[in-house]
Amino acid sequence: MAEQRRDGREAGDAGGGARGVGDARGRRVPEEEARAWADLVETARRTVADGLVVGTSGNVSVRVGDTVLVTPSGVPYDRLTPDDVTGVDLTGRQVLGSLVPTSELPLHLAVYRTTSARAVVHTHAVHATAVSTLVDELPLIHYIAAALGGPVRVARYATYGTDELAGNMLRALDGRTGCLLQNHGTVTHGTTLAQAYDRTAQLEWMCRVWLTASSVPGLSPRLLTPEQLTEVGERLRGYGQRG
Repeated sequence: MAEQRRDGREAGDAGGGARGVGDARGRRVPEEEARAWADLVETARRTVADGLVVGTSGNVSVRVGDTVLVTPSGVPYDRLTPDDVTGVDLTGRQVLGSLVPTSELPLHLAVYRTTSARAVVHTHAVHATAVSTLVDELPLIHYIAAALGGPVRVARYATYGTDELAGNMLRALDGRTGCLLQNHGTVTHGTTLAQAYDRTAQLEWMCRVWLTASSVPGLSPRLLTPEQLTEVGERLRGYGQRG
């Protein structure tokens, strides 16, 4: 039996892509936004499946033109449908949907206003959150840090959903595409949802490696030098398929 929405209509499948042609208010959703919403929901569900968030913690957004599609507050990702599309403009004014956007909206909008990012992923990943309570910067345990722009900084703690947290995050993100939030979690951004998600997964993996290596009694992990990281960064610029 199909799930019944609060307005009595049957909920559809958010994986239906561009089939979602209307939001919960009956307004027509442009095809590009409908496709982007389907991708956003798929990414949000992946954060749960991969253990990067628990319940409705964390949030995901993607920018389409001057509209930011974002996961709504307090709604389990497996219940999101095409009709639940939630979007705001760059000032935070809601332009799509009737569900309340994530409480971390200031964090997402701060990234879009100050960078060329088209997607943002925020999680409460276990190992990354643990590291955020221990250091001010993730030690250079692996060269993949170069893919995030350099050593990953930890943004100073502030209450979630506040402009103060967004400001602290921007300082930690300066010159980077990912950072840790003290006693909170991770933030990464990219040109696509896939890239932003991959950066989140890599950041969590690096944190796990450092915690594992640091836990061996009597030994300290060998770390890379800034020069070694710079060399890797140059190589990564030519990584992958070309032509």
